[in-house]
Amino acid sequence: MTNDTTADATTSVPWRPAPAWRNWGHSQTARPRGVARPASEDELRAVLGSARDAGLGVKPVGAGHSFTGIAVAPGVQLDLGGLSGLRAVDTAAAQVTLGAGTHLFEIPGLLAPYGLAMPNLGDIDRQTLAGAVSTGTHGTGAGFGGIATQIVRVRLLTADGRLLTVSADENPRYWGAVQVGLGALGVLTEITLQCVPQFALHAVEAPSPLAQVLDEWDERCAVADHFEFYWFPGTEIASTKTNTRLPGDVPLSPVPRLSGWVDDELLANGLYGAICAVGARARGVVPVANRLASRLMARREYTDLSHRVFATSRTVRFREMEFAVPREAVPSVVRELDAMIRARDLRVSFPVEVRAAAADDLWLSTASGRETGYVAIHRYFREDFRPYFTAAQDIFRAHGGRPHWGKLHFLGADDLAELYPRFGDFVRVRDELDPDRLFANPYLTQVLGA
Repeated sequence: MTNDTTADATTSVPWRPAPAWRNWGHSQTARPRGVARPASEDELRAVLGSARDAGLGVKPVGAGHSFTGIAVAPGVQLDLGGLSGLRAVDTAAAQVTLGAGTHLFEIPGLLAPYGLAMPNLGDIDRQTLAGAVSTGTHGTGAGFGGIATQIVRVRLLTADGRLLTVSADENPRYWGAVQVGLGALGVLTEITLQCVPQFALHAVEAPSPLAQVLDEWDERCAVADHFEFYWFPGTEIASTKTNTRLPGDVPLSPVPRLSGWVDDELLANGLYGAICAVGARARGVVPVANRLASRLMARREYTDLSHRVFATSRTVRFREMEFAVPREAVPSVVRELDAMIRARDLRVSFPVEVRAAAADDLWLSTASGRETGYVAIHRYFREDFRPYFTAAQDIFRAHGGRPHWGKLHFLGADDLAELYPRFGDFVRVRDELDPDRLFANPYLTQVLGA
């Protein structure tokens, strides 16, 4: 790597001056001392060594799609874009190894020549693979875990320059911790995923009375491969989306290009963004806009390759809080949110999003040890989110809610230790792998302790 600047007059360092940084949701800012983009594990090791010698912390930044400060780098900001792409394919086992800096939206194209796909995805695919798994990113589907559950093996560069391969068989004492590692244990350089044969999804999107959706929540989750719904506060209608898995060679009938552009870009992003901007200044507009949005909810049915159905385009900026609660608690949580929003006369222009996931055994996964429902709330990025999010967090906590690591919340290490049976084990692994806190930042201090 070319040395672009110096720490002092005599010591060259493998990073360059960094501009001010801001995340996608405009909820976090940083002024790193430098930014490094290593193109190999050796170059990454040099970055860590130089930062350690200079007394600077190091944080991988990913795509900046976390709303919390998990990627804020006061010291050296680490761009893993040079460690990306397809590294290896085992077609017999349907396993692929990818550079940790690969973006999720790039992966379907890399897997397509081998007839493979990721088993599940979230509804946004802008994140890097490392960032997505490290924060516990998930999709929906009662039989499917988060993206981190697809991990078979990782390569992890630790604070002292060791390169560890971690799997159920290699360095197994770290297995369970590294998949949702929060960037606290080291830098992921490669990730091997368990894939499945390429498949399609038959999607049915339809409005339905919110009361009915809540009454049928457990049944809909159990019957559908993937079920989710959105609900605009102040309205009585939910927009449901039910996806059924089909073989990858079935005839496809995607959303026509023009109608898809009208629904997903003109209405969902363009017009909706304008309404949010007006609503931020004129609160009286919000209830009218929400009622209009509930009437314009998509009624459509289509079949397309899985990644084209799972992920959608999001261009209207927002801030988000999402908590994982026991799946059976979702109807009560949503009803309590509705009552709270009405009682406080909160004019919320963004919908509540509700999804489901299978239990897993990853130490800091929000679905660890229990069948899970996810309830996500949003606020337009120019509005004050704190009153709404603070009141909602009280509801989530009353139901044993665990916050998404990349989405806004106000909990600390003591709170989180009560929510995760393996929290203490994770902290002990962190103490072993990063005793001097090379990878620490204020957010990790908040959620893990000093």
